[in-house]
Amino acid sequence: MSNEMNESPVWLITGCSSGLGRALAEHALERGDRVAVTARNRATVTGLAAEYGDRALALELDVTDPASVTAAVQACEAAFGRIDVLVNNAGYGYLAAIEEGEESAVRALYDTNVHGVVTVLKAVLPGMRARRSGRIVNISSFGGLAAFAATGYYHATKFALEGLSESLAAELAPLGIAVTIVEPGGLRTQWAGASMRQSPTRLEDYERTAGKRRDATLAVSGRQPGDPARAAAAIAAIVDADAPPLRLLLGSDALAGARARLDRMRGEIDANEALTKSADLEDV
Repeated sequence: MSNEMNESPVWLITGCSSGLGRALAEHALERGDRVAVTARNRATVTGLAAEYGDRALALELDVTDPASVTAAVQACEAAFGRIDVLVNNAGYGYLAAIEEGEESAVRALYDTNVHGVVTVLKAVLPGMRARRSGRIVNISSFGGLAAFAATGYYHATKFALEGLSESLAAELAPLGIAVTIVEPGGLRTQWAGASMRQSPTRLEDYERTAGKRRDATLAVSGRQPGDPARAAAAIAAIVDADAPPLRLLLGSDALAGARARLDRMRGEIDANEALTKSADLEDV
């Protein structure tokens, strides 16, 4: 392996079979980086990896299986010597009103979207800490900032990821490891299509709220405004930055939605300022 190869950054990206994960793997490889391209089914990424020779490594990685995670991280480190950039991208959506949610499906959602991220982090961080260097990118969503009917359980996993990532960023900053939470709006992927899961239960009382939004969410698949390839380029840009941001919104819809959410929150906080302060002891 040449010196030039040894100097090129090493990425490990989860969930590369399609969508943003695949676009990000392609972008990193096209610019000359080395990438562990992972998926639960390795066969879905072997073709992509084969296009880039020794700079790509196709690996099976199921974030809900700790043994699979450990094996993939060890294989990446054995092949490339280290992991410089970890992208926790694997995840999916789930449609249901809160009352309609199935316990087994909700637990499976958390196992992938939250616990799976923790499993991967714990496998990769020892190497980054030893080198006092690294970039961690946790793929959240605009749905990690604001919540809507029908996707409450998905929002709950992304809100959890955001809180975990903020704490992680504070813990790792003194060690030279940066954390960025990426919050895409609607990307033209299969998130609302083939990848979406939903409860078979639909209660009549929720048809005008959760039911209506279920249908609208599925209907938008293939018509989202965001481009996964351009989103991948934006993520690569923050990975290269000397001081990466804690948060990166992706897409004009996410930007407008985040600003509206902040305005609503500020309005509610200001409107209830007196009541909020009334909870203090008088001598404070």
